[in-house]
Amino acid sequence: MLVKGLDRGGAESLLVLSSRFRNPDLAAIEVAHLSPHRTELVSELIDTGATVSCLVQSSMLDPRWLWRLRRTIIGAAVVHSHSPVPAVAARLMSRTIRRCDRPRLVTTEHNVWDSHHRLTRLAEQVTFGLDDAHVAVSDAVRRSLPEPLQGQVEVVVAGVDLEAIRAGADRDSARRELGVADDEILVGTIANLRPQKGYRDLLRAASEVTASNSQVRFVAIGQGPDLSELTDLHRSSGLGDRFRFLGFRPDAARLLSGFDIFCLASHHEGLPVALMEALALGIPVVATRAGGIPELVQDQHQGRLVEVGDWRSLAAALSAEAADDTTRKAHADEAAAVGDGLSVGFSVRRIEKIHAQLVRTAL
Repeated sequence: MLVKGLDRGGAESLLVLSSRFRNPDLAAIEVAHLSPHRTELVSELIDTGATVSCLVQSSMLDPRWLWRLRRTIIGAAVVHSHSPVPAVAARLMSRTIRRCDRPRLVTTEHNVWDSHHRLTRLAEQVTFGLDDAHVAVSDAVRRSLPEPLQGQVEVVVAGVDLEAIRAGADRDSARRELGVADDEILVGTIANLRPQKGYRDLLRAASEVTASNSQVRFVAIGQGPDLSELTDLHRSSGLGDRFRFLGFRPDAARLLSGFDIFCLASHHEGLPVALMEALALGIPVVATRAGGIPELVQDQHQGRLVEVGDWRSLAAALSAEAADDTTRKAHADEAAAVGDGLSVGFSVRRIEKIHAQLVRTAL
């Protein structure tokens, strides 16, 4: 498995989850990454039985990491990349290896095409055909690819650990810890603090919602490079403790169980892990129509959807969902029904079959 870094994020968390649920009798797993400074998930991966190595010693500008990559993949049965940069590198370096020692190559596309840098998209498009199989986490991701590439891609929804998420749910303790009263409506999000997550829109929407309904509170779980900017924006918004940034929380799924509404204001998405966790817990969703979100959430069924970047519509949808207990309960029931089909075991078994098929055709 190849990935750019091992800090917490959707693709990286799914890598840990899939390693935990794999069949250890089928293959040994080695994870290689490219960032010596992004290592939060290394210990969790090792706990799943995977071995972990970093190919870059100081900077990716030092090309020697490419030769370390080459040594790593020689003789491997399958190399499965989970971000564009290592995928492109693996495709190119594999062609320097004798055919008999060359691995089969698979890439999972975790985000929509336009979310990548222009040069990354160019490198991806030029080398895409060197892979033996391609996977996308949602149909929106598949459809975002250049049209000639779309037919080569299979959609495999990653899923979550349904049993663990539901077993760890504790609504009462989560709300007590967050200081939320029984008669208050808690709106929460779980997303890294990055521009594509739409936090500016969410803060604007929250200001409008709380101005008209004093019973609504907001919390945001996540960390990221925009913390300082968003803290300043929050301070100027006058939201005070009606909107709280909680930072990274290892018990995010437990806190999620205390939400009345799960919200995503994203501008770009593949298929958010936190969204799948919210559905697994039967939490109504108010979100933008970004990426694969509409594939799991239908407007007025599992919650409400608005257009990307339209913070006023986001505020209106949040206000409506918060004010209508009956509708919110119906949306919760439909959310839980969708969540029933989001077990990570389904996707892991499918990926294992893809790997096995590739190995058999190589023999």
